[in-house]
Amino acid sequence: MSNVNLAIGGRTFAIACANGEEAHVTELGAMIDAKVVESGVISQNETRMLLFAALMLADEVHDARAELSLAHSDQAQASAANDRLQARFDQIARRLESIAEDLEAQHLEDSTPTS
Repeated sequence: MSNVNLAIGGRTFAIACANGEEAHVTELGAMIDAKVVESGVISQNETRMLLFAALMLADEVHDARAELSLAHSDQAQASAANDRLQARFDQIARRLESIAEDLEAQHLEDSTPTS
C-alpha cells in the first residue's frame, strides 16, 4: 500500500492506494478539486464540498453513458440499414444475372443457323 496526499478545495486529504496507482489517484483528486473550484463550494464544510463535486462528476458520467447508449443505438441502426442495403444489392445482382442469362440464351438462339 502507498499513500497519496490530495489537495481538494484548499484542504489536504491523505489517501491510501495500491502501489503503482499513485499517479492515477492524484489525477482523480485533481479532477475532484477542479469540480470543487468550478462549483464554488470551497467555503463549505468538507462533506458538502465533496458531495457537490461528486454530484457534478456523477452528472458527467450520466451524460457520457447516455451518449454511449445513443452511439450504440445509432450503430445498430446503421448496421441494420447496411444489412437491408446488402440484401437489396444481392437481389439486384441476382436479377442482373438472370437478365444476362436470358440475353445470352436469346443471343445463342438468334445466332443458330436455321435450316
